[in-house]
Amino acid sequence: MSRLFDNYVMVDWSAAAKPSLGVDSIWIGILRRDVRLQLRFEAQNPPTRHGALETISTLLTEFDKRGDRTLIGFDFPMGYPHGTAAALKLEGPAWQAMHLFLSKEIKDKTNNANNRFQVAARMNRLISNGPFPFWGCPPRDVLTTLDSKKTRPHEASDLPEHRLTEQLVKAASPVWKLFTAGSVGSQALVGIPIVQKLRDLREDARIWPFETGFKPLIREDLKDVRIVMAEIYPSMLKTQGKAGEVKDLAQVRAIGAHFAGLDEAGKLSACFGPAKSLTAAQITIVEQEEGWILGV
Repeated sequence: MSRLFDNYVMVDWSAAAKPSLGVDSIWIGILRRDVRLQLRFEAQNPPTRHGALETISTLLTEFDKRGDRTLIGFDFPMGYPHGTAAALKLEGPAWQAMHLFLSKEIKDKTNNANNRFQVAARMNRLISNGPFPFWGCPPRDVLTTLDSKKTRPHEASDLPEHRLTEQLVKAASPVWKLFTAGSVGSQALVGIPIVQKLRDLREDARIWPFETGFKPLIREDLKDVRIVMAEIYPSMLKTQGKAGEVKDLAQVRAIGAHFAGLDEAGKLSACFGPAKSLTAAQITIVEQEEGWILGV
């Protein structure tokens, strides 16, 4: 059998500061195989990030009993533009240093209250000693090192505004934008610690492309791996939801079906490898620091 995975769990994330359901909340789309090995879809809408972690952990325990391998997609960046870890004077592999830094600094309570704006302000102070490169917050969270609006454009001497993968997906928002429509920066700040928690709990989990390599994956590469976590961008597909259906629900179902279809056809393997336009140096940057959107 050529397919890489048995189940596909797609997560539409939220950085909401209080429990929420429905529109603009967390949606988890699950495509799992039944006793006849047919894929069945279900969705869950946990009101908090802690609830989402529990939901995903429970699913993985169920899949373990069957010896399944699962692809988990999160719709937020798992890495930062090249040079960010160095600008923060973090030690060790860049992607891992950022994950450990955020896991230590982000305080995310069980009711979704969190300190993401304060952490972003601190990172701005360490990087530029001003309100740059992170920007966007409610008026009550404005600080000397975090403004509600973008204060200036990125210059050649600054950290890049966009990661390499975002340069190929023109509609993708930069990780520095933390607030208002289209922002993904806050989701990354509170989401990366969740990914790290899942990784810490499982010896058989890997974060792509940092731990798998930025290359087409084959079954032999995943011999001892039961969980692969990857960044996704559901908006890369044109999704038509059912009447009255929450858009986020429609998107996690569509992106899950998309990857499952590619896997069934033996075409998902190539999605884990680099775009042909990338140089060797850029591939190294993606693999060691920035990460990549699966399927781009």
